[in-house]
Amino acid sequence: MAIPSPPPSASSGRDLVQGGEAAPRFPELYAPGMPFASPELQSLASDGLLQRFHQHGYTLPGATASPQLRARAAAGAVPASVRQRVVAGRMTAAWIYGCAGEPDRIALLVDAKRRVSSLRNTRGCTLHEVKLGPFDVVSLGGLMVSSPLRTALDVALHVEAERAIPTLEGLLARPQNDVRLRLLVLAIEASPRVPHKKAALEKLARLAPALVPGGAVDVENPVNATDGTQDVVQVLGVPHLEGEL
Repeated sequence: MAIPSPPPSASSGRDLVQGGEAAPRFPELYAPGMPFASPELQSLASDGLLQRFHQHGYTLPGATASPQLRARAAAGAVPASVRQRVVAGRMTAAWIYGCAGEPDRIALLVDAKRRVSSLRNTRGCTLHEVKLGPFDVVSLGGLMVSSPLRTALDVALHVEAERAIPTLEGLLARPQNDVRLRLLVLAIEASPRVPHKKAALEKLARLAPALVPGGAVDVENPVNATDGTQDVVQVLGVPHLEGEL
């Protein structure tokens, strides 16, 4: 079967349509079966006509890896039958926002009000039953994704420090994510007595010296990460909630 060659760049792959607007001549994202099989995609990539974008997808050379495009890629790994019932979260959402590497498995959040029994056989995905608020979810690339703040909160609470700290640093450092260290501490403090709450604040204590000075939070003394979670709360000016964490 003859395989038509994509253009060498995204800009050259556009045709003019009515009204002078540019419409894409070729898809932005190529996945197995859409329309080429995996060996054909690999061959096109070897010839330099495509570049690998994620585990099972390719883009045109020079294409920008935007959050929308990453969300589309993640959506392709979620069965269409459940796509409107789940939310990409945790490290998957962090990857979509460009703050972490692509995880091996798609992390999907399922609102506790929904039935999850019918989703158990979702291959290549991990399911997490959670409570989601009205501001915890955004729509990107045809997929529901946890908001940057909710993503940072979940990463701090549920991901080991080795992966969580650089991911949190990325989420906090990008203005477009609108995640603030003070707000993240407040969100963790306001959480119910969930496991790993104290560990989450300890992760932020390790981040505070790099992120706070000169940033949006005005402090006089930097945090000594070895002093633990109490210092994070004191330095950020957030009242500490008494009680066992």
